[in-house]
Amino acid sequence: MIVCSTLNLPNLRSTPSSVNPEPTEPDSLPQARKLKGSPQLNRWSRARAIRSGRKLDRPGQRALVAGVNTQLQRPSESYNSVEPFGVTASDSDDDVELRLGKSIYLVSDGTGWTAEHSVNAALGQFEHCLVDRGCPVNTHLFSGIDDVEHLMEIVKQAAKEGAMLVYTLADPSMAEAVKQACKLWGMPSIDIVGPLTEAIASHLGVSPSGLPRGAPGRSFPLTDEYFNRIEAIEFTIKHDDGALPQNLHKADIVLAGVSRTGKTPLSIYLAQKGYKVANVPIVMGVELPQTLFQVDPESVFGLTINPVVLQTIRRARAKSLGLSDEGWSNYSEMDHVREELEFARRMFAQNPVWPVIEVTGKAIEETAAVVLRLYHDRKKKCSIPGISKRY
Repeated sequence: MIVCSTLNLPNLRSTPSSVNPEPTEPDSLPQARKLKGSPQLNRWSRARAIRSGRKLDRPGQRALVAGVNTQLQRPSESYNSVEPFGVTASDSDDDVELRLGKSIYLVSDGTGWTAEHSVNAALGQFEHCLVDRGCPVNTHLFSGIDDVEHLMEIVKQAAKEGAMLVYTLADPSMAEAVKQACKLWGMPSIDIVGPLTEAIASHLGVSPSGLPRGAPGRSFPLTDEYFNRIEAIEFTIKHDDGALPQNLHKADIVLAGVSRTGKTPLSIYLAQKGYKVANVPIVMGVELPQTLFQVDPESVFGLTINPVVLQTIRRARAKSLGLSDEGWSNYSEMDHVREELEFARRMFAQNPVWPVIEVTGKAIEETAAVVLRLYHDRKKKCSIPGISKRY
């Protein structure tokens, strides 16, 4: 079970003069204001505390990031045994939601897209244990973090949760602050873009700007690429589900397949990357538009799927629309599903230049990657294809 949430922590207004955390004697520190986490995070923390059966002690040793008027606490034993914000060992079991798991904090000075997708890609390697198998993960995304004080509050919350910290921070000083704070508490952490940025800077011989994409002073003018992408999205929406077949020759990519093989979401995904996409449904008893056979065959891609999976999807679709089986005739009957897939297979066989992509179990992104790799290999007439023939 993967549970995602975003927490909004207080943003203190002191201006830091340094961002290198160093241990400081507790007596010399100002009194810190106790932070209260979100109710959902507190419920997860209480559940973890109750399940552990341990008495939770408050941290005794303290540290301070130099120049930052935020009190950072070093756990007395290990940060896994620290009482989280707003949690006491006497909290009632009735308030606990049993959504337990390790936490991963994602921190970014931009949208957080890079961190989120990198972590999700890595979590894909642990499907064997993440789903109902004893090691669920809770991810928390903090985006647009441009203040060191706010950043340190997040790090402190992560330490109290015993979380792992994943960050993408363009400002080297902020990245160093996180690195030192995590090192101070022994927290697992990883900088996703820092090492790559340094390597590219060394390769190019140019220093990076150190500014996040949304920083003041950075401008991103609307380019031809942007307007082409908008035009592609508009084209794709207008040519969904066989609409305007006379314009198929204007499409960069044409998708063909039986109902519920994911043609529309795949089309929209490709359109957001700047490709004009049209999709044509294959239905028994309905003649396909002649223009489908007149366009460049290397731009047409067939989609197929396992019949059992297709039947399940069609039944769920009918149920979501509140329609009975009688209302949909034999749309989701296995015999009809198999006949329709066989009809599509024969159509694909008559057009051997069309690649046929098996979409069973594939995410939209995975199918899109196959389509685009084949599309570009054909356009470039690659002698060494960039993708396996098994797709």
